[in-house]
Amino acid sequence: MIGLTASLIFGVITVVAVVVTRFPKAATPPLPESLALPEGASALSVTQGADWIGITTSDDRILIYDRASGSLRQTVTLTRP
Repeated sequence: MIGLTASLIFGVITVVAVVVTRFPKAATPPLPESLALPEGASALSVTQGADWIGITTSDDRILIYDRASGSLRQTVTLTRP
């Protein structure tokens, strides 16, 4: 019983060590130096695409910015039911 417990603990430690050392850290794409949010808006979440950055704001909008230039590409206004 002690041998089984010891081998189980050793196995779990080995699996965790392999996962931590083998999986590379995901490289995040570079962000522009600054993105100018509209007056009164604060960011709730940020997501990234291949050539765009999307920011959801506290005033129910989604702002799509160009990744290269940082300029505002599109604004989507959300309506609540």
